[in-house]
Amino acid sequence: MITEKIYDLLEKELVVALGCTEPVAIALASATAKQYIGGEVTGISVKASGNVIKNALSVGIPGMNHTGIDFTAALGVIAGDPAKELRVLEGVTKKEEDYAVALVQGGIVSVSTAAGTEKLYIEVELKSSSDQVVVIISGDHTNVSYISHNGQVLVDQSKQSPSSTTTKDSFPELSIEDLYDFIIAVPLYRLDLVKRSVELNRAICEEGLANEYGLKVGKTLYDQTKKGILSDDIATYSMALSAAGSDARMAGSTMPVMANSGSGNQGIAVTMPVVAAAEKLGATEEKMLRAVTLSHLLSIYMKSKFGRLSALCGVTVAGASASAAITYLLDDNLDKMKAAIQNTLGNVSGMVCDGAKAGCAMKVATCSSAAVQSAILASNGLCIPSTNGFIEEDVEQTIENFCRLGNETSSTTDSVLLDMMVNKQR
Repeated sequence: MITEKIYDLLEKELVVALGCTEPVAIALASATAKQYIGGEVTGISVKASGNVIKNALSVGIPGMNHTGIDFTAALGVIAGDPAKELRVLEGVTKKEEDYAVALVQGGIVSVSTAAGTEKLYIEVELKSSSDQVVVIISGDHTNVSYISHNGQVLVDQSKQSPSSTTTKDSFPELSIEDLYDFIIAVPLYRLDLVKRSVELNRAICEEGLANEYGLKVGKTLYDQTKKGILSDDIATYSMALSAAGSDARMAGSTMPVMANSGSGNQGIAVTMPVVAAAEKLGATEEKMLRAVTLSHLLSIYMKSKFGRLSALCGVTVAGASASAAITYLLDDNLDKMKAAIQNTLGNVSGMVCDGAKAGCAMKVATCSSAAVQSAILASNGLCIPSTNGFIEEDVEQTIENFCRLGNETSSTTDSVLLDMMVNKQR
């Protein structure tokens, strides 16, 4: 029973995504609404939570030269295919981009912050001469929780609890021990989805190493190893490979990734440091796949408590997950894997999320480096003691404390960050 529940979690939370998931979710909402509109769209209104706004404000859109929430919403109307969900903008053309820009320049798109406390909330209203449609996505990037057409409610999940659209209720009887027992016993043929995550995420990372995307964090680090300025070790290779994927993705690469818990960067950051370490350590493909599976599952586990969006950077969760998986490669000892999680969370816990952007590649690099460092310390029997900060003797309680830190400080921190982001001195 537990085994099948874990399979279900992997299938639910490992999803192929094209582009940053917050703007993609906005495009999905507007594309969904467009299905109910007859005639020319004359008005597009977007209301979104602060967490969504900060992640959709300036990040690259796959294959596009333009960015912005208003542009993304218009693009969803013009060219989005809602049946593709997180690949809703797949195959968009230059002509369609120009049409979306024209809609924005025509002044028919408005964007505002939604009232309320839900962290993942998008409300799109479309109008034409004959129709008015409202679509709400909430709780999950693909969860269409409300649709109304000309005042008639077609879908309404508003009476469900917020946790119904997350994995929170899936874990009460699961523990880190259960996840470890799963990855050491699961037949390899049942890990095809994990193998696919390695293939997809490695492809975009190699694309980032080979070409000049965004801040070129990954490519620059990798090139320095060829010059002898940086050593070609596990830590540098993990940083370079992972950051390169984020460089490409944040710059609008048209290559898909396997997202984890609704985040493409998290999908990259839970897979590629582990793959890099496995390669450097000469691990077998089987060992690597089991390690990556552990990393994915730990991240899903922690994000179920942490939330899909937060004032803290979600890649910190990915770093802790990857660190445990790298420890599995170094020393297959569950207590040391738990120590690696403790070490990573005690290191990078204060990293804030100030939106999706090119600079995310640096955070991916930082957390990948911390993952390797924490794994090496843990494999040598070293762990941050419970007398330090929010670290507890029990790793499960440390995770609870970390998630409490993210959840209980989110409102104020997000408000301040968003104010800084939208009111910069130009």
